[in-house]
Amino acid sequence: MVSRNDNQGRSLFDQWKQRARQLKVEVYAVSLAYKDPRVPLPARIFAACVVGYAFSPIDLIPDPIPILGYLDDLVLIPLGIWLALKMIPAPVMAESHEQARAIMRQGKPVNRVAAAVIVSIWIVLALFTIGVVLRWLD
Repeated sequence: MVSRNDNQGRSLFDQWKQRARQLKVEVYAVSLAYKDPRVPLPARIFAACVVGYAFSPIDLIPDPIPILGYLDDLVLIPLGIWLALKMIPAPVMAESHEQARAIMRQGKPVNRVAAAVIVSIWIVLALFTIGVVLRWLD
């Protein structure tokens, strides 16, 4: 027997899953749109950065870090996509949404270049930290 609260919880969970799926489609649509020559250069650059980070398999803030680990997934990516959508012309986005839905049915794209950039940032931060610790120990 399922209680009323369990049904509400599942409904809320299903809503979040649906929103996550929509966000994936939005990200992919923006990734298609920023390549379109009708999109202004500043919008292209901004959208490319947001999409690269969203598709990167590695987060700048790792998920195991309490609260902050999910900050990028819950705030930064949706905010970036929202801003990119404001910058990209509506006709381009309409076409990109159609293409994205068709492509997303085939699987999730991954951006290895963005992953390499994130790994590089972590390596530089680790080397910097080691340098600071070694100076402190001297």
